[in-house]
Amino acid sequence: MAEDEDMNHFDAVIIGSGQAAPSLAVGLANRGQSVALIEGDKLGGTCVNSGCTPTKTLRKSARVAHMVRRAADFGVSTGAVTVDFPAAMARMRERVDTARRGLTAWLKRTKGVEVIHGWGSLAGFDENGRFIVSVGESKFSADKVFLNTGTRSFTPPVPGLENIDALDNASLLALDELPDHLIIVGGSYIGLEMGQIFRRLGSKVTVVHRSDRLAEREDEDVSEIIAKFFQDEGVTLHLNAKIAGVGRSMRGVLMTLEDGTEIAGSHVLFATGRAPNTDKLNLAAVGLETDSRGYVPTDAKLRTKVPNLWALGDVNRRGAFTHTSYHDHEIVLADLDKIKDRYQWKDADQRPTTYAMFTDPPLGRVGLSRTEARKLAAEGRNILIADMKMADISRAKEESETTGLIRIIVDGDSEAILGATVFGIAGDEIIAIFSNFMATGASYKIMQQALPVHPTVAELIPTILAGLKPLAAANA
Repeated sequence: MAEDEDMNHFDAVIIGSGQAAPSLAVGLANRGQSVALIEGDKLGGTCVNSGCTPTKTLRKSARVAHMVRRAADFGVSTGAVTVDFPAAMARMRERVDTARRGLTAWLKRTKGVEVIHGWGSLAGFDENGRFIVSVGESKFSADKVFLNTGTRSFTPPVPGLENIDALDNASLLALDELPDHLIIVGGSYIGLEMGQIFRRLGSKVTVVHRSDRLAEREDEDVSEIIAKFFQDEGVTLHLNAKIAGVGRSMRGVLMTLEDGTEIAGSHVLFATGRAPNTDKLNLAAVGLETDSRGYVPTDAKLRTKVPNLWALGDVNRRGAFTHTSYHDHEIVLADLDKIKDRYQWKDADQRPTTYAMFTDPPLGRVGLSRTEARKLAAEGRNILIADMKMADISRAKEESETTGLIRIIVDGDSEAILGATVFGIAGDEIIAIFSNFMATGASYKIMQQALPVHPTVAELIPTILAGLKPLAAANA
């Protein structure tokens, strides 16, 4: 394509404004580069607008309601507990608006960054070999392009779905009235978080899950703990369930399972996975193809097979979390700066899988699960493991938050920590102790010699490490 003299040129164009994009834009601009950040919807992507920020804000309202209902357990008398759902939602939306305003202001005051509103797509190369990016009728050229378009909710085909108003994570958070009975399809992380939140806010909640256990990525005993506290809070579970069809009912939605069970609810939320936002990028124009599910393949430095074209965040299938997306931008900047000796920034293959499920209690996970470790043990690896129940930890007992466990997995030969599960009070925070330590590559014995603060949940980590024993490969 011939070069258009009226075409604005940038050193870098970023398509999408998920968690990696703003920090990458500012990082590049601070290195003297001109950057265009293109966003077709709201700045901040899923995390700010329909993910982490709103759900964790609403989670707090739900937890307060739950703790007030438990007040008598702590010797505190209260009256009847009611939830002002519109007020809770207004608090959530104000938090989202504040976060987005702050992000917008940050980008606006950064010299060298231009925010362009519209849907960006690739349109080939100019005569100098530079990328051409289209936004509506406008075109821009760039030496480098970074894709950070994220994912959207995926709803599987279900008979009758076209006849109901099904919710996804975004439309659920747009409700102004509390659902009377929320049916949630999907018993993994998003479904479980939202199920507990809305149950505590006052909805009747039913979870329909195709697997025989909740959060099946986790160890079986973890799944059992989740199921128990959900049932204790009044959530109805249908496991190993397949949907035959859905339709309208007097109450709103009628769902029929293949075994004949009928579930009548006011609303239905599909929390059944995510799909990458790559269909509008016109990747073929620059010779790039996605995988069979629409994700963009990259190497460990997040580079695609097309020179000077990177894919960051959820769209590269190297981590479906805000923190992995943010870490992607650090890897890219370190690579561009030719930094070689910083372990955590070397590449995406260096980082262990790290995440949290923000139920209450929360689940923090890094590296291997016990199930995965057993497979290594079956292959002859010297694997050590130690567990402690939250019910045996003084701080958890003092807080009357005794659900869960701590599990640590170690390589018996290298002494490296291979994984940890912290399921219980502050598990989403405590897991960082392990992920940060694992980044050093040091022996677990160094952590075992640490001096923790009493009384805390984390103070028992050295004690747990002292109890490491060989992991049997049975039932691998």
